[in-house]
Amino acid sequence: MQSRARAGIWLIVVGCLGLLAVLALPLPRSASAQETSEAPREEIVANLSAGRVVIAVVKNAILVGTVENPIEAATRPPTPVQLSSERMAITLGAMDWFSPSTNQMLAEIDVELPHLRSSFVPGAQSPHLGQAQAGDQATDIEQIGRGVLQRLDQVASGLHSNINLPSSEPLAELIIADYMTGYGPEVWQVTFGLDQQPEQGDYWDTRVTTPQYLQFYPPEKGQPHTLVEFDYPPKNAPPTLLELLRQNDPRLQKVVASDPAMAEVANLLLKGDSKKIKAQDGVQFLRAALAAIAPPNARQTFATIGEESGFAWVLPPPPEPKAPGGQRPPGAPSLLHPSGAPSLLKKTN
Repeated sequence: MQSRARAGIWLIVVGCLGLLAVLALPLPRSASAQETSEAPREEIVANLSAGRVVIAVVKNAILVGTVENPIEAATRPPTPVQLSSERMAITLGAMDWFSPSTNQMLAEIDVELPHLRSSFVPGAQSPHLGQAQAGDQATDIEQIGRGVLQRLDQVASGLHSNINLPSSEPLAELIIADYMTGYGPEVWQVTFGLDQQPEQGDYWDTRVTTPQYLQFYPPEKGQPHTLVEFDYPPKNAPPTLLELLRQNDPRLQKVVASDPAMAEVANLLLKGDSKKIKAQDGVQFLRAALAAIAPPNARQTFATIGEESGFAWVLPPPPEPKAPGGQRPPGAPSLLHPSGAPSLLKKTN
């Protein structure tokens, strides 16, 4: 992988972040240990952005398609967010946070994302993506991650009940795709985990761990240029689109056989020559392929970044229903659900 710094290096950002995965968590009204165990607690709920993200870097363009995984009633499709004419980020995991008792939104990360930037200036003690030359550090990506970290920490600091989130499962993710001036197309994954420490009784100190950054594109020299794919939640993720192509999945074979141009796109993806694919052919193929493998009634989005034309929607996200006052739609999950509705932190198979 030809990283802007060193290939395959994880960036650990110094600081603490608060990111709330699809949780509905109790907030104690008093900080004292005794009052914590007796005082009534407020519920917080969050909606999960779950599903598949497929990215193809083709001739003169970056193509990004997403498909929702409707694991719960209020699940949202992974949603690209335009950050500039040459950059987008796709939000995964806990994004919308709401307080039912006050009928107020606490955080809307995808809406706020274009403005979430850290004022962090790299220095001698700042983290780097390897031993890079001046200007090669991914400080722009880091500033986005730290901005999200700071914003979400405001919400996470109020969570004081134990959350059973698997250690292997991130609380939230950002997938960032862009054209970097003087460098070219790139794809990054920024993941946020959750850390809790017991205090007294059932009172827990909650923080979101420092984000981890991994660069997925461009690949290492000699490695194939093909689809870059992500799935949230990662547990029990379905086969990737590329795996299904290799397996001659009958749903995709219908797409491949529908047109010679579609067969050529599939062939170039399998050969690892995606940069030879014409943008219009790539869009047509990916839209048809994702529609063929999508779960029933799953919502989709599709956006592109042209090397010259910049960001554009092919299939914008559907509008999200909002009740008066910004209240979450009926059926949004809660971690304090005595009704028995499944929790997004304790997913059922």
